[in-house]
Amino acid sequence: MNVFELRDRLVSDYASYTRSFINIKDPLIERAVDSALRAGRFWPEPLLQLNPTFVPGGTIDHLVADDTLHAECAKIFRIAKSDTDHTGKPLLLHMHQREAVLKAKKDKKSYVLTSGTGSGKSLTYIMPIVDHVLRNGSGRGIQAIVVYPMNALANSQAEELGKFLKKGYPEGKPPVRFARYTGQEKGPEREAIRSNPPDILLTNYMMLELLLTRSEDRELVRAAQGLRFLVFDELHTYRGRQGADVALLIRRCRFAFGGHDIICIGTSARRQPAQPRVPKSIRGRDPGTFGLSWPRPPHGGTGTARVVVWSDRAGPVRREAPFWPNVPATPRLRWKPRLQNRESGYWQESSAGRQILSVEVEGRASPILLGSRTTS
Repeated sequence: MNVFELRDRLVSDYASYTRSFINIKDPLIERAVDSALRAGRFWPEPLLQLNPTFVPGGTIDHLVADDTLHAECAKIFRIAKSDTDHTGKPLLLHMHQREAVLKAKKDKKSYVLTSGTGSGKSLTYIMPIVDHVLRNGSGRGIQAIVVYPMNALANSQAEELGKFLKKGYPEGKPPVRFARYTGQEKGPEREAIRSNPPDILLTNYMMLELLLTRSEDRELVRAAQGLRFLVFDELHTYRGRQGADVALLIRRCRFAFGGHDIICIGTSARRQPAQPRVPKSIRGRDPGTFGLSWPRPPHGGTGTARVVVWSDRAGPVRREAPFWPNVPATPRLRWKPRLQNRESGYWQESSAGRQILSVEVEGRASPILLGSRTTS
């Protein structure tokens, strides 16, 4: 598929649709509107950005070996599992995923993870939650609540959880139970959740508000006493008055679920670098969205690594799996040979993939307009 041809085709189809309901009688206005349409004023230039290569952080097996995660996690968190192949392949972690798990498991601290789209933020809270349920025992009430800003995200996460927790286990007997409670459920399904609460509840902030106030949901509130994890995915979407409402809702949840030992986790795609930290935009001068006192995070790297590095003697050279302190050895990263050994590969990564954030730190480049860069 040629993505540029696809873009042109979509714009052409939308332009035809737009013109179909424009009927201007004044010739001057008609020419002006027609000129604007032909100039593409109503659709922006395409954006170009390369996804960065994140620093590797070992495997699930490494975290199991040092008892950070329960032994069953090595069987659960594998990729490419199917109905015929329940074993799948080992799951390689990024550095920021490993650090987030350690923050929740070893330090038992709340955190906000800021990282770009597609960087595996969901796993950073799913892994410690599943580990906690495995160690604490399934069927002991709601042990984690994960809140999504949109039902589509909750639906997608339910599907992904099903791949990890259902494939390879007997029908109806997963090691950790989860359920979606977003308002889309029919009456019998809602009653089943209330009568037999899951270990992990996937919901949205409106349903969480109703859960705290509706008499028919009192059983769920009782089941969530001693809640261990309260997660808000895509935390950056809650702004202004809605952000204030959500901040108050979180405080009410911490009070209603009876404890100050709840580990609060937020994910945000608004800032770099990709590491567990509390951005100023979320922390502010007050205790923050979660009503907690956040320690100042240590300064760290961006969590990404170059695919191609430059050598004055040999031109662009291939970068092996980068060394990172305290990270178990991981399989060598595989790169496209045609890209990694050429000057064009270094130029592409420098132009659309990486940008200098400070004297010693590089980070993910901001998207560029396709028409804003020219080559000599």
